[in-house]
Amino acid sequence: MRSWANIARRIRVPLGFLFAIFYVWQARPTWESLLAGAAICVPGLVLRGVASGHVQKNTCLTTTGPYACTRNPLYLGSLVLAGGFAVAARSLWVALAIVALFAAVYLPVVWAEEEFLRLRFPEFADYERQVPRFLPRWAPGEARQGKFSSQLYWKHREYNALLGAGAIMAALVTKMLWVR
Repeated sequence: MRSWANIARRIRVPLGFLFAIFYVWQARPTWESLLAGAAICVPGLVLRGVASGHVQKNTCLTTTGPYACTRNPLYLGSLVLAGGFAVAARSLWVALAIVALFAAVYLPVVWAEEEFLRLRFPEFADYERQVPRFLPRWAPGEARQGKFSSQLYWKHREYNALLGAGAIMAALVTKMLWVR
């Protein structure tokens, strides 16, 4: 499994670009599906943005902000974003591909990252017992310790998620207007 996780980590971005082609090809958007999908995408983008402004990769275990509620807010945000794109596309094939990609690529990456954190940060064991992997537990008092850092947001280039989401939505609008 470890070797697949390494492969999955390396191919997830190029695979995302290939999936985008499949996505636009299979999408059958309407204005209603586009608006509903965008309404779902926005919280996913916000969650990813806030999480990226808290995480200090490989230097310390981040347990503040959204990391106080879920161990993987970046992946949860991506999953919410993907759900919004599935709604916008109105395609069963797109929805099935999203589920398959998440199961085959992202779950192994999450497991490998958690194994790395276990080895690197001894306090991860306590954190892991208290905070769920994906579905958040709402403990707003615990998020108070950390502050959002716009410098981290820019350092992690999280704006690319917003740009990518905008590009996909623009492609869907283009498809609706010119492909009938």
